[in-house]
Amino acid sequence: MKTKLKLAVVQFSPEHSMQEKNMAQLSALIENHSADVFVLPELCLTGYFFSSSDQAAQLAETKNGPSLSFFQQLAQEKNALVVGGFIEKSADKLYNSVALTIPEQSEPVIYQKTHLFYQEPSTFSQGNTGFFSFYDSVRDVSIGMMICYDWRFPEVTRLLALQGADLIVCPSNLITNIWQKVLPARAIENKVYIAVANRCGQEEATHETLTFTGHSAIYKYNGDELAKAPHNEDCVIVTDFYPKETRNKSIGDYNDMFRDRSPQFYS
Repeated sequence: MKTKLKLAVVQFSPEHSMQEKNMAQLSALIENHSADVFVLPELCLTGYFFSSSDQAAQLAETKNGPSLSFFQQLAQEKNALVVGGFIEKSADKLYNSVALTIPEQSEPVIYQKTHLFYQEPSTFSQGNTGFFSFYDSVRDVSIGMMICYDWRFPEVTRLLALQGADLIVCPSNLITNIWQKVLPARAIENKVYIAVANRCGQEEATHETLTFTGHSAIYKYNGDELAKAPHNEDCVIVTDFYPKETRNKSIGDYNDMFRDRSPQFYS
């Protein structure tokens, strides 16, 4: 097992509804990069802003769809964990989902977005997977997943950290910069690494244009910024990280930030 791992966060502006073209551009973007974990943005192969659920449904897929096959191919080619967003179809519902694909197994691990932002409820159903931490024994790292607006809720990062997450990944389509003030604090208060894979560029639907803010970032467990992308550029940011260093939650010789919690007083 490795003590030091390499983490790559991909900032990418997909062309709306052009899955095959987006796959080719993403492949080219990361071709010359190696890492143990790759994190791609929310809905990175389809685009984000839909005028209706019917429009999104044309790009929706199950676990055997083209997006998941693409992520799995990347995982095997790079011998790395790959996290990326896609539109999931389950029964008669659509979910804004993220898949964690593992090169050693064919079945992806899927998280469905819990906190839907702005006009998303007109397209997607609230996810029902709940929050969980996935442990990869090959690389000895536990990863928790959240998507974009989930960052607003401190309960999410705390729960994932309590479940053992060393690294929390946040594939995103962010349209503000407020998160840059908050997520370093989330890293500090939970002693975890946090990786935000945001997108850049613009999209238009229903006579409205959204501008995405870029600045994808990786934060160390003490809140330090380890890497940051520009505002409006497709790129890959890479850093080393050390999962085992997040697991001791002690503060000095007498305190432990998780052991000292008093949940009986928090309700």
